[in-house]
Amino acid sequence: MPKPNIIFILCDDLGYQDLGCYGGTVLPTPNLDRLAQHGTRFTQCYTGSSICAPSRCVLNTGLHSGHCRVRDNFGIVGGVGDQKRVPLEPEDLTVAEVLKTSGYRTGMTGKWGLGEPDTTGVPNRKGFDEWFGYLNQRHAHTYYPDYLWRNEERVEYPDNEGEGTGTYVHDLIFDFAMDFIRKSKDGPFYLHIPWTLPHGAYEIPSVGEFTDKPWTDDEKVYAAMVTKIDTQVGQIVGLLKELEINDNTLIFFGSDHGSARRWEGTFDSCGPLRGNKGDMYEGGLRTPMIVSWPGKVPAGKTNDSTVLYYADFMATVTDLIEVETPETDGVSILPTLMGNDQDLSDRFIYWERHAGGGFKQAVRWQNWKAVRPPTDQLLNEPLELYNLDTDLGETTNVADQNPETIRRFSDYLADARTTSKNYPIGVKGSHA
Repeated sequence: MPKPNIIFILCDDLGYQDLGCYGGTVLPTPNLDRLAQHGTRFTQCYTGSSICAPSRCVLNTGLHSGHCRVRDNFGIVGGVGDQKRVPLEPEDLTVAEVLKTSGYRTGMTGKWGLGEPDTTGVPNRKGFDEWFGYLNQRHAHTYYPDYLWRNEERVEYPDNEGEGTGTYVHDLIFDFAMDFIRKSKDGPFYLHIPWTLPHGAYEIPSVGEFTDKPWTDDEKVYAAMVTKIDTQVGQIVGLLKELEINDNTLIFFGSDHGSARRWEGTFDSCGPLRGNKGDMYEGGLRTPMIVSWPGKVPAGKTNDSTVLYYADFMATVTDLIEVETPETDGVSILPTLMGNDQDLSDRFIYWERHAGGGFKQAVRWQNWKAVRPPTDQLLNEPLELYNLDTDLGETTNVADQNPETIRRFSDYLADARTTSKNYPIGVKGSHA
């Protein structure tokens, strides 16, 4: 069997319940709902972090945020430039590097966030043959930038200078993805699509069908952004069918973390989950995850039991193409994706953050979720404990009633992380 093409579409700030197939009732997402009908929808999938850069680092390296290079959006010590961005280094092996050395054509378009210009972390130095988009997360806060990066060259958009809105660059990013698929149709290829939609700033040329809705301007734009994601996913699937490579293409669709706003009363983007982007509660960490591969991944299935994690992507890909898996914090979920039995119930899933109020941690094990909130006590702060089987909204801290479970989490946390030169505990960063 030929090696499959692999596409990972990673949205930015998409909420767990924004999609119709995840319970959303306001925003029409027919193409993503159809992708779920033709694949498997996972309801317990977790991102690498509740914010951008570390989540992307976990996905690309397979190491959790207590082991990977980039553990927050900004470095606490060191880093590049005024924003102290921490780039990937040569020893940080990425999925793209593994696939490239295994005969894959590799491409990426959208927002990277793991390497500033002329550093070791730029995409072309981390396994991508071709790439187009934003290097810096803050630069990606506008859809009308005056430049983007194509490989290691700046592409200027003078019609966007100042307050200009001449070129809506997301559409160019989408065009790059479509062109890459066409050029790579003979396969195998890996295409990573870390879109900036629906992250703010809330900018779009037209809000279309939402013009007359009794919503705020931001709500109308957010709705139009989600609709654009849905439409363009449909176009990508349509192109795969046109090129007759759909049956040999494995597609992943998810978000880098929870919604930046809960949008309660309008979209209820986080649904029943507590918190949102930046939080260590479910609203910040749980993501929709749709996986499709016709004839391989079971169609029309919803998996409510298996807990997936972005750190699993590296191990899954190496298992799929039958090469040695580097040391990771994930496991291959290939049996689960293929609809086979796989017991992942006893593993621990770990997160940490160094900004947004100070150092904080979270761990998932079985039906339990432990959260260490940020205070001056740091690692001595008592853990909160939630039973997600009975309390998905994490409303009731049951730590006092479950001392043995707390002890088990504490034992795990004693060795869960390694020290980092860029993220020392107890040092307050300028961007915290």
